[in-house]
This record gives sequence, C-alpha cells and structure tokens, in this order.
Amino acid sequence: MASWSAPSPSLVEYFEGQTSFQCGYCKSNFGSRSHGMWAHSMTVQDYQDLIDRGWRRSGKYVYKPVMNQTCCPQYTIRCHPLQFQPSKSHKKVLKKMLKFLAKGEISKGNCEDEPMDSTMEDAVDGDFALMNKLDIKCDLKTLSSDLKVSIESEEKEKEKSLKKEGSKDLIHPQAIEEKLGSGEPSHSIKVHVGPKPGKGADLSKPPCRKAKEMRKERKRLKLMQQSSAGAFEGFQAQGQPVSLLPKAKSNQPKSLEDLIFESLPEDASHKLEFTRFLCNSPLEAEHPANGPECGYGSFHQQYWLDGKIIAVGVIDILPYCVSSVYLYYDPDYSFLSLGVYSALREIAFTRQLHEKTSQLSYYYMGFYIHSCPKMRYKGQYRPSDLLCPETYVWVPIEQCLPSLDNSKYCRFNQDPQAEDEGRSKELDRLRVFHRRSAMPYGVYKNHQEDPSEEAVVLEYANLVGQKCSETMLLFRH
Repeated sequence: MASWSAPSPSLVEYFEGQTSFQCGYCKSNFGSRSHGMWAHSMTVQDYQDLIDRGWRRSGKYVYKPVMNQTCCPQYTIRCHPLQFQPSKSHKKVLKKMLKFLAKGEISKGNCEDEPMDSTMEDAVDGDFALMNKLDIKCDLKTLSSDLKVSIESEEKEKEKSLKKEGSKDLIHPQAIEEKLGSGEPSHSIKVHVGPKPGKGADLSKPPCRKAKEMRKERKRLKLMQQSSAGAFEGFQAQGQPVSLLPKAKSNQPKSLEDLIFESLPEDASHKLEFTRFLCNSPLEAEHPANGPECGYGSFHQQYWLDGKIIAVGVIDILPYCVSSVYLYYDPDYSFLSLGVYSALREIAFTRQLHEKTSQLSYYYMGFYIHSCPKMRYKGQYRPSDLLCPETYVWVPIEQCLPSLDNSKYCRFNQDPQAEDEGRSKELDRLRVFHRRSAMPYGVYKNHQEDPSEEAVVLEYANLVGQKCSETMLLFRH
C-alpha cells in the first residue's frame, strides 16, 4: 500500500444567521430552521466531531437544526452494532429477501401493507424474556420414565376429584409463565370459562387450555426444578457419561450475519451482488495504516440483482462510525423493504470493519424525529443513543422517550449543572483562511474594521465547538 500522508485541513464557508424553509416532515411553511455552511473540503475526523455536535451533511452542504426553534426537532441517533440483535420485523425482511433469491417468492399482499421502515413494536424487548422462558419450558420437557408415570397417575386421581366437584374453571396460561424460574410453589389461578365458539366467543384470542393439561405442565416444571441437579448427579453416580443426559436445545438466536449470509441453493432464482466505490463528496479519502482496508471517506454501496442495479446506499466511513447518508432504489423492488434491508447490511458491515479497526464501533442513522411518527422507526435499531442538544453527551434512547412524549424539544442530560464541555472557550485560537493564508483569528481580527465580524465568528465557533474551530479553516472575504 502506498504511504499515507496527512490530509489537507478542512475549508468551510459559514452562512451567518439561520435559514428558514418549508418542513419536509410536518409541511409547515418556514417552520424548519437550521444553521449551515458549505464544505469546500473536510477531513473525516472533523466531520466525525461535527456529527457528534448535531451537524449532518447533504452533499457539500453541512447543516445543524436550531433545535429549540425548529418545528420538528431532529436528534442525532447512533446504534451499537456490536450489541445489536435483529427484531422480529428485521428477521422477516431478511427471510423475505432469502425466499425471493432462492425461490423467486414474492410476499403476498400489497407491499404498502409493510412500510419500507418497519414499525416500533418489535423494538420493545419486553417479550424477549418471556420467549426465553417459554422455550425453556418446552425444551426441557424430557424427564425420566418414573417421573412421567408418577405425574400421570397423580393427574388421573386429580381428574377424578375434579369431575366430582363439577368444576369448569380453567387455569390461565399466564400462571405458568409467571412462575417459571421463580422457585416459588405454583398455585392454581382460576378464571371464568369463556363462551364456546359460536356463542359470542372472541375468536381473536387464543383458545383456552384444559385444566388437566395446565396442571400437568405445571407439575412437570416443578419437578424439573427440584430434580434437575439430582438427575445429573444420579447419572454420574451410575457411571453414565454426561453426554447421555437429555440435552436442551440451544436458545441462542441467529446472528445478523447468519441471517444475511445464509447460503442459497445452486439453482437459486436470483443473484444479489454488492459493489462499493469511493464517491465524490467533501470528505477527503484517507488510508492510514491502522484504518479499515477500504479506508475512510464517502462510498456508494451498489445492490445488483441479476446484473441490474436496484439500489444505491451512500455511507461515510469515519474514525468511530459508519454514517448512513441516504439510500435510493428502484420502486419496482419496494416489496423487498430495501430501506430496512440496507440498514441491516450496513450494521453488519460496521461490525466487519470493527474487527480490523476496533475504535470504529457505531452506526449513525442520521436524525431521529419523535414528533413525526413516520420517522420513529429508527428507534427500533437497538441498543441506540440520542445526542443531548445542549451538552452533546449520548443518552440511551429508552431514557429519552418519556421526555419526548411530553415535549418535542428536550434536554436529555439530567444534570442541571452540566455544560457543553466542547464549547468554544478561546476564540483567538480559531483558524481563519483569508487572502490565501491561514491564520489565527487573534491575528485576523486586528485587520478588521467591521464590528459585526466578531459576532458572526463567535456564532460559528459556538456551533462547531473549540476543537473543530482550531482544526478547520473558516473562509473569510
């Protein structure tokens, strides 16, 4: 590889004041407000520092929403790819793609029934623990024959007594799930028997289960908890190898890579390929020895289906993250949910880059807009953080959502004394590019007579922070 030389400094032209225009989310006239600057050139480190202060680029235009004034506040959001687990809806999209590639199957129904960006419901992790409990209950049902006989005989006796009592009460399935793994004795929870089908029954609910079945499962679980350790020791005492013990099925979910890179049959109906190219942007390409093999910069990720390009994703590879810029795609293939699919591939790509460059460990998804329901989908890629718009620290999204439900603009940092640690503190150290020369602002201001000049420079410095004000060159006429 050719020797790497340090890039030239960033050169930006700041547009003083605020820009107001029609909001693309709520459609209010002149409700969207932001600060902006034109990046003639920019290093990847400077852009990393800028997006960590709420900035974002669109081509060479770099902008920062005025969060406490704009109609739809836009919070920078980042995902933790190393801890990411695909949700049910994510898996559905990946399996849909695999079925299409393998067999040419297209999901039934109108593709509009499933939005390009799937819903927030599957992001909730509350059901995951319950799923694990139910898996344990089903997988560890293999007991010794003696235990099974004792259970069946006891159930027969209880069934006879139950018939004598004439009880028609049933045990609610939730009773078992609440007791799993608790170590507490299981007590029957009785509920009123609902009407039979055809007599006002709610067919949208799961059918009730018989008391006998519920008691048998409860007893099985209780005995399993009490005797699992004893059964293990008993097998060893008899000289039986541990491998002969009943084995529980693995509850480990498939990884993102398992779902994406699942092998296809030789006679697959379609072939999906990917190519990646450096693309034109203000970011200067860099190839340091300790960086990723592809280097840093802006890239086009092209999606080719049977030799035809169907989508292109634009990403920025930065020192600490992969930043998703945008995706455009052929609408004829919207049934493949390419927006979700490309995001999952980019998360997997970030994990791949992390193996070579350990500090590159985040996936930035642009802005999260809670006040626009259609833009909340980004919150389902978890774990993820939102950037505090006042102190520029990252806060887990779960802690931010209750505040956002009450107010569209929020300070996420709960410490009232906390300040912006990266704010501009020494204006004279800011770097200026004037008459083809770079100089500190402390030198430049001595030759200026315009009293409004310092106010503009100070506004810029506060927005970009002290670090970027010293590394970037601010173009002045």
